[in-house]
Amino acid sequence: MGIGAAELRISLDALAKIEPAFETRLAEIGYPPPRVRDRGYPTLLRTILGQQVSVASADAVWRKLDETIGDAADPAKLLAAEEETLRGTGLSRQKNGYARSLAELVVSGTLDLAALPADDEAAIAQLVAVKGIGRWSAEVYLLFAEGRPDIWPAGDLAVQIETGKLLGWTERPGEDEVRAAAEAWRPHRGAAAIFAWHSYNIEVI
Repeated sequence: MGIGAAELRISLDALAKIEPAFETRLAEIGYPPPRVRDRGYPTLLRTILGQQVSVASADAVWRKLDETIGDAADPAKLLAAEEETLRGTGLSRQKNGYARSLAELVVSGTLDLAALPADDEAAIAQLVAVKGIGRWSAEVYLLFAEGRPDIWPAGDLAVQIETGKLLGWTERPGEDEVRAAAEAWRPHRGAAAIFAWHSYNIEVI
């Protein structure tokens, strides 16, 4: 499970001591709610379904998939279904391939989501071996579903925007700059990312 509310507050309070800009922004917008997902195959499959579509569209595909194959959370049932059957649920040809790649790795035991390596980079490497799972998706999974406290998705646009604003930079930084800036925030970078999304969403609204 992801980082809980208590752990999130502890990490953000620690960050406020390391970087005063966190303290200032915390006073303005408050603590973010936790972002928690279940560990395992269904969460990763939903990540694939959600790529480049709205949350509502992804949820609709998940429901149709669940109805069609009997249990969308069972990778063996996805593998047993014909491609055309899966296409009928709203899965594109590309996402069909991605979903099958994930299901095959899980069913064969090649990818054991209950026992990913403790080292974050090693865990990311295993996840990106799945077709359709890039570094960002892997990082978000490890942060939300496993609650790893030091995951830092520096390639995320909102994280880049808010890190730049937080530190008073005049232009949006790139991934390398954001990654370098956050080195001082270890081992609390996961909380920093959740806070960045919280700050970004408040400003957008």
